[in-house]
Amino acid sequence: MAADVSVDIAIDIATPPVVEIIGTTPLPDLGLAREQIPAAVQTATSRDMARSGALNFSDFLNRSLGSVHVNDVQGNPFMNDVNYRGYTASPLLGTPQGLSVYMDGVRLNQPFGDVVMWDLIPKDAISSLTLMSGANPLFGLNTLGGALSLQTKDGLHDAGTAVEIGAGRYGRRSLGLEHGGTNERGLDWFMVAHAYQEDGWRDDSPSSLGQFFGKLGWHDSKTGLKLSYAWAGSKMTGNGSQEQQLLANNYASVYTKPDVTRNHAGFVNLEAKSSLSEHVLLAGNVYYRNTRTATINGDLNEDALGESAYYTGQAADKAWLLAHGYSPVVESSNSRTSTTNAFPVWRCIAQAGTNTEPNEKCTGLITNTNTHQQNYGVSAQLSFQSKAAGYGNQFVVGAGYDASRTRFSQASQFGYLNADRSISPVNAYADGTQNSENAFDQRVNLSGQTTTWSLSGSDTLSLDDRWHITASGRYNSTALKNTDRLYPYNNATTQGGQRGSLDGDHTFRRFNPALGISFTPDTAINAYLGYSESSRAPTSIELGCADPDFGCRLPNSMAGDPALKQVVSKTWEAGLRGKLPGKLVDKMAWNVGVFRGDNLDDILFVANSAATGYFKNFGQTRRQGLEAGISGELDNASFGLNYTWMKATYQSSDSLGAQYNSAANASGNITVKPGDQIPLIPQQIFKAHANYEFDTRYSAGIELLAVGKSFLRGNENNAHVADGINKLGSGSMPGYTVVNLSGSYRPTAQLKLLINISNLFDQRYYTAGQLGPHAITANGGYSNSDAKGTNFYTPSAPRMIWVGLRYSLGATARD
Repeated sequence: MAADVSVDIAIDIATPPVVEIIGTTPLPDLGLAREQIPAAVQTATSRDMARSGALNFSDFLNRSLGSVHVNDVQGNPFMNDVNYRGYTASPLLGTPQGLSVYMDGVRLNQPFGDVVMWDLIPKDAISSLTLMSGANPLFGLNTLGGALSLQTKDGLHDAGTAVEIGAGRYGRRSLGLEHGGTNERGLDWFMVAHAYQEDGWRDDSPSSLGQFFGKLGWHDSKTGLKLSYAWAGSKMTGNGSQEQQLLANNYASVYTKPDVTRNHAGFVNLEAKSSLSEHVLLAGNVYYRNTRTATINGDLNEDALGESAYYTGQAADKAWLLAHGYSPVVESSNSRTSTTNAFPVWRCIAQAGTNTEPNEKCTGLITNTNTHQQNYGVSAQLSFQSKAAGYGNQFVVGAGYDASRTRFSQASQFGYLNADRSISPVNAYADGTQNSENAFDQRVNLSGQTTTWSLSGSDTLSLDDRWHITASGRYNSTALKNTDRLYPYNNATTQGGQRGSLDGDHTFRRFNPALGISFTPDTAINAYLGYSESSRAPTSIELGCADPDFGCRLPNSMAGDPALKQVVSKTWEAGLRGKLPGKLVDKMAWNVGVFRGDNLDDILFVANSAATGYFKNFGQTRRQGLEAGISGELDNASFGLNYTWMKATYQSSDSLGAQYNSAANASGNITVKPGDQIPLIPQQIFKAHANYEFDTRYSAGIELLAVGKSFLRGNENNAHVADGINKLGSGSMPGYTVVNLSGSYRPTAQLKLLINISNLFDQRYYTAGQLGPHAITANGGYSNSDAKGTNFYTPSAPRMIWVGLRYSLGATARD
């Protein structure tokens, strides 16, 4: 009888639902239950990242998180533009940034351009991530569409040792080491080291990467300290987009080369937190980061298109060439129809020797840049929690100071384009000294200083267990000072024209508010409604390239400019989420929501010639849509589905440069109208994944990613039409579907074999593209014409097979 009674009691007593506490600020706080947050929230753990088989951190975001997609503009998997709801975090200077990224409370957006260098984020060191939607002011500047907050591993929660080696197609190989531990004196430690190399699947595209992360911690019952150090060094080849006909002939081909980026970064962060009482938490950090970036890019010199670049025996050129030991061969423009002497050489060499018109006769340009950034800061935050009969309250207040020092230099050298698309340099530079009315000066030597003070606060009032109201805000004051070391103020002249000095002092201040409400009638459903505002101050590169009379060569040339306004984003969103009732509670979750984000004074890059452009404030842009998802676990299986419908549009009329658009006027401009869609942002995204553990030894997973069509850059008016003669290509990028497989086999508790297959069906697809000049013919010859335009696409990787072996000791053996 006693046994029967105990069984009945066990059946009648329901298991309490699991409550997930989520941090709502970059620094540690007391956190809120997901149901209390009036915004869409996505989370993931290191186990999710390992199970996905993703190559790197941005690849995981693309595969796994709803409303996220990537544009592989650079043509390198470690240099993706990551987009969420149409807002971007990119490593490319000049790309309008709209997402903020934090690691252990420190903002990872670099001070020069707000760029995010994904290759410097150690995926194997990440313990968890949280993606917060909307223009959340608590995450500071640049949170126009969302904020990504990363937490790193430590020895207290990630004890054990693991070694992993891997290899795959196209010379991919990696080696990783992970170790963590703790002792009875409250000390804990963790480190991870990772090395990666690949030959690259495209022509001449090797890359290498090294990463190290270490953390030393101490804690007692109330207080914790963590000192972390991260180092990363990379050499990344990003050969970018290729003309559509050349891609059809050779999918692995490149348009021009070299295109190499070298990054080196060191980062130190001291974190502290202390529980002053059961309901009061004090947290803070102080950090320093030192980053050096060097690039070398070989590009087509579009200023030479349509010029008399071929040597036909011109007297002055012939005299110089013969006098300097050359034996020139007559070239003909007709030679572009064959691969013999198709690329003009001799006039470039001669014009460089006399420094007359190499800017018009040299078909190539090699640009070198060097960037040195140092940024540091301190922040502190106090969290309070109080409860009384019938209500509860949580209040957070914080303050921060961030500063940076940046030095940027650039120089460009003329050269001639070879049949293999390399650039042979000549002794002439883009310094404005040429005896040519079209001479241009592409040199930059700029120092920048930025300081930002901020004060933030948030209060969540729980009227009862169902109703929660949250109000928050942040005040930012940013001062930016540029110093032009080439052309100080009132001394800005070049031969053949004037360029304004980059000297300038700019100050941007704003208070950004947010207000939201959530309602949970029962444990199975939650509704929320929120409004938020955030802002982004113009960066040094944007302030240095805002004069339409002196266009810049994207992304790095600069000229003295009119001031830009800061971008302001205003977001509304509402949604429902919950868990399926009954025995599936806490096993299966669902969500559906709508959002609308309006950017005021958005900053766009506007082309004013084939090769140059400038930044300007654009009236208003909008990103709106619907997103839905479901995920769950059933016995040994887990799965997830996410769907996003999104429309990103211009909401103001303006004239933008787009020379190769069929609707362009004689000046090379097009008219953008309200409702025209923003390029490279698809309307539909669908993701699905499933994993199954057959037993303790075998597991397998499958992922599907489907992305809809989008317009190319240069087709901002959505009106480009190919005529088959001078305008080639549709001006849009087709949608695509990709399937990935993963599997593992564990013969012992310590040993694990891994296999991942990306792009299982070997699909040819593109994630980025633009309209550009038809300068290379389909058979590989040089077309000396600036009248023809065509589609350019960045090809995505073919089928990739990766095999790994992981040996673990201690707690990591359970992963």
